[in-house]
Amino acid sequence: MWDKWFKIKNNLGVIGLNRRNLELIYPHNQRKYYSLADDKVKTKELLQKHNIACAETFTVITKVSEIKKKWALCEGKEALAIKPANGCGGGGIKILKKTAEGHWKSGGKIVNETHIFQHITSIVSGLYSMNSSDSCLIEECIVPHPFFSEIYDEGVPDFRLITLKEKPIMAMLRMPTSKSDGKANLHQKGVGIGVDMKKGTLTQVYDGKKYRDHHPDNPNKINGKPIPYWNTMVDLAIKTAEAFPLDYLGIDLVIDAAKGPQVMEVNVRPGLGIQLVNRCGLERAIKLRYKSV
Repeated sequence: MWDKWFKIKNNLGVIGLNRRNLELIYPHNQRKYYSLADDKVKTKELLQKHNIACAETFTVITKVSEIKKKWALCEGKEALAIKPANGCGGGGIKILKKTAEGHWKSGGKIVNETHIFQHITSIVSGLYSMNSSDSCLIEECIVPHPFFSEIYDEGVPDFRLITLKEKPIMAMLRMPTSKSDGKANLHQKGVGIGVDMKKGTLTQVYDGKKYRDHHPDNPNKINGKPIPYWNTMVDLAIKTAEAFPLDYLGIDLVIDAAKGPQVMEVNVRPGLGIQLVNRCGLERAIKLRYKSV
């Protein structure tokens, strides 16, 4: 059994954490620049400096004493996203939307200012970043393009593109599910959908255990489904890779219904699940990419 697995793994060029670190991250990413990707506030500042499309920042809170004053800048908004600047894996992200009555709603439940302030306090106190302190980023809430609702109509899906030396290597679509509480992260019960980068189409769905030809909450088949703005997203990923002094990146992009593709996050240590989603190892993908140029 194990001999068969290792043979399949080698044929696909799948790499593990050690090889990723030793061959991709350490040689291509200098540690002094990690914070440009790890800190969402610094990431957005660099994106905005290079005129790369991203969500509008409403405010940044760095101290508990600032919460009430800076929250006042957001009260007139109809929807917003609250994020820890140095969080990971989607932890601490809260999406708020106004009801017709003017109340804030999160995850289907009404929340008051006390709950919101407590959450921001937790972020600033470093609860989601494992630090003694952090910054809280409050930004524009993305309204997903109708393309996504044809697959699953909850949460905010995103595309992950892996780049090496400014060349896109591999991509996947990360989608929330009924079990993921609106999160698209694979380890939080979201699903990954493979991408044929040459055709700009979707391939198969991977839920962490098995492959399907449809989203687990929607029977409509997705194989061969064209991705809107695909070439624009590839160009955005390249432009982002050029702006950062880091040569190996995971770039997360969203498609807003009104504004089109935007960069959401940049990752200096992108996970390896994308290999399983695409049934292709990074080693193989890199060889194919550089062979074709």
